[in-house]
Amino acid sequence: MTTFAELGIDEDLVECLASQGIESPFPIQELTIPDAVSGRDVCGKAKTGSGKTLAFGVPMVMALPEPDDIHKGPAGLVLCPTRELALQVAEVLEPLAKVKGHTITAVYGGEKIEKQIKSIDDGTGIIVATPGRLIDLLQRGDVKLDEVKMVAVDEADRMADMGFLPQVEWVLRHVPGGHQTLLFSATLDGSVGALIDRYQTDPVTKEVVSETVTVDQMHHRFIKIHERDKAKVVAAIVENGNRTLIFSNTKRAADRLADDLDDLGVKASPIHGDLPQRAREKALQRFTDGKIQALVASDVAARGLDIDLIDTVIHWDPPPDHKTYLHRSGRTARAGTTGVAVTLIKWDEEMSVKLLQRRLGLDEHPMVEMFSNDERLKDLAGWDPFAS
Repeated sequence: MTTFAELGIDEDLVECLASQGIESPFPIQELTIPDAVSGRDVCGKAKTGSGKTLAFGVPMVMALPEPDDIHKGPAGLVLCPTRELALQVAEVLEPLAKVKGHTITAVYGGEKIEKQIKSIDDGTGIIVATPGRLIDLLQRGDVKLDEVKMVAVDEADRMADMGFLPQVEWVLRHVPGGHQTLLFSATLDGSVGALIDRYQTDPVTKEVVSETVTVDQMHHRFIKIHERDKAKVVAAIVENGNRTLIFSNTKRAADRLADDLDDLGVKASPIHGDLPQRAREKALQRFTDGKIQALVASDVAARGLDIDLIDTVIHWDPPPDHKTYLHRSGRTARAGTTGVAVTLIKWDEEMSVKLLQRRLGLDEHPMVEMFSNDERLKDLAGWDPFAS
């Protein structure tokens, strides 16, 4: 088994990772870190949850000059599609930067810009930013990119999906030449490929085989429920799990379900676009810290979430198509782990779910009726639906 030290990582960073229980690199890290450390531009084809934050973060921290040698701005820049992801990337990189005497500043909309400016003025080694807020700061003259040694573009495909690539390109055009660029994306074609052609120099491309989440990486449970018992079924599943992410099709449904779960003694919070940014950050932090058992999310809000150790995903509303099912369910099949994807089905949803199963190749999975007092809800991973 390859070690981080064998990838050419500084000993103090290896020790820092080990202190967090991170001792063996994930495949994308093993493939990309040596080239990144050597100074090459790198394209990494990797999905969310594959360990790519350390794949670009460790080389970036190693590339930082001494803190006293940074004068006008950051030496490292990470571009992320969402504020939630920016915060999580900053959290991962913070202890590594601290080892080298540097700080990390997360820059994103929805937060007072003055606070972010002060952090930058105090001196920061790496800025982790959403493109829009970074452009605001650059146009105001509050950030200089003259000393940037390395740029990482994270989730480039999601940037494209959200219409952010013009902003990403604007930022990259304002980074002086001679810097190193690392780009990570689930796909490397189309508009992402054009970005690579324009802003990377002779990049080496690395891809982990079978990066796409497949139905084989998780347990699937299709449960027929009754409307009045539905929230109680969810409560029973959540109470017997560790971290549960629940998807609803509407923001209103997410709010209502979170309230219903609270009434049933299950700690849950909604997370969607209508909530203030601070409320979303608080909910995410409480979930990560284990202070609440479940997040009830809309699909749009969940795009920016990068959370490990989710053991159960519940489709409160059946997803509209098979791609959405895989995207939602893949939150629980992360970095080589498995989990349980539970779809709740009312009587008038059975036909649409059967069509969904057919598209997923799961049409042999039975739909099993359960009430909230069903013992099988205590261990859905261990229960065999084919034996029922």
